[in-house]
Amino acid sequence: MVVLRREIGDVLRDARQRQGRTLREVSSAARVSLGYLSEVERGQKEASSELLASICEALDVPMSLVLREVSDRIAVAEGLLIPDTVPVDLASALGGQDSTWRRRPELTPVG
Repeated sequence: MVVLRREIGDVLRDARQRQGRTLREVSSAARVSLGYLSEVERGQKEASSELLASICEALDVPMSLVLREVSDRIAVAEGLLIPDTVPVDLASALGGQDSTWRRRPELTPVG
């Protein structure tokens, strides 16, 4: 069974580790205790939207990218195909730019 808090924690941990940052650095920047951040990353605690926003800001990763990565991981677990392109309407809204994750290597899509 897919547990949302575990997927969120995995994505946050992956982003932090890709940046080569420690739990202590990110917890300090996010103004959350090191122990609590560790529990969030391990999927043991459910992050509130405010806490998630603070962690994302500390990681300099848009929350939308974190949630998109979580969504993609859940879709894979459910056996759904994930398109590897940006929908035309979203690309238009972004001014024809390539998808955000391509410009932000902290998060990369799965699948």
